[in-house]
Amino acid sequence: MMKHTKKDWLLAGLTGVSLFVILLLLFVLLGQIVWHGAPVITAEFLSESPGADMISGGIWPAIYGTVFMTLLMTLAGVPVGIATAIFLTEYASPRSRVAKLVRIAVNNLAGVPSIVFGLFGLGFFIIFVGGSLDAILYDDPRPVWGKPSILWASLTLAVLTLPVVIVTTEEALRQVPGELRDASLALGATRFQTVYKIVLPNAKGGILTGVILAVSRGAGEVAPIIFCGAANFLPYLPTDLRDMFMHLGYHVYALATQSPNVDAARPTLFGTVLVLLVLTFSLNLLAVIIRARSRAAIRS
Repeated sequence: MMKHTKKDWLLAGLTGVSLFVILLLLFVLLGQIVWHGAPVITAEFLSESPGADMISGGIWPAIYGTVFMTLLMTLAGVPVGIATAIFLTEYASPRSRVAKLVRIAVNNLAGVPSIVFGLFGLGFFIIFVGGSLDAILYDDPRPVWGKPSILWASLTLAVLTLPVVIVTTEEALRQVPGELRDASLALGATRFQTVYKIVLPNAKGGILTGVILAVSRGAGEVAPIIFCGAANFLPYLPTDLRDMFMHLGYHVYALATQSPNVDAARPTLFGTVLVLLVLTFSLNLLAVIIRARSRAAIRS
């Protein structure tokens, strides 16, 4: 039987205290949000547009805009991230300079502040790409594509979340035993068939973990979308990819910093935060359920 020294007990005690402090802070934070925000949650609050004072009315445009933007971000960023990770892990040579440069770029992107991505989206997507499309397709001084919109905001967040998807997908692919690849190739399968039929199904759980992390980060980011398409007050839903949109996170920021009456805005502020947390947790829960079912299908 292993003997525990005083250092072991000290380490265990410090770990327990740290865990208790973290759980206590989490409980206090979530408790305040639920306590102050739950009374505000009504059918009207969730289904109506905000009033001109941003305190009355509801937050339905912000909910719709957040979900729409998150879906667009996922559709744009996840396939590119997974494809990049597959190339780096399954096709690129260990000595490939291209693969090394891509990994360096991914590592650097992971450390870039989110506000910088907002400036990148403004300069590249809106001014360069959107402005070029306007110059080529339209003979009109008014911008059509070269303006903030939900499309450019989603693409900016897709770039922001790429490192998360790439790194987690690479790790998941490396966890697949090499014997499975060798057996598949020995039976006459091509490299593509091996990756598609053998490697990806066995790495699906880890890949979905990366998607969960990317969705969680992208859904709550505010700094990049301020430059690229989020509106402070917009009491209607975006019907086109070129429209601006309201976002729950930006709505929280606006209520906390730009409301003329902070005390009157506090219930709406807590209610919006609660809805944002529930929405984020729901997206995560959905991804976790899909991941659990995929793992169960592989085991069976």
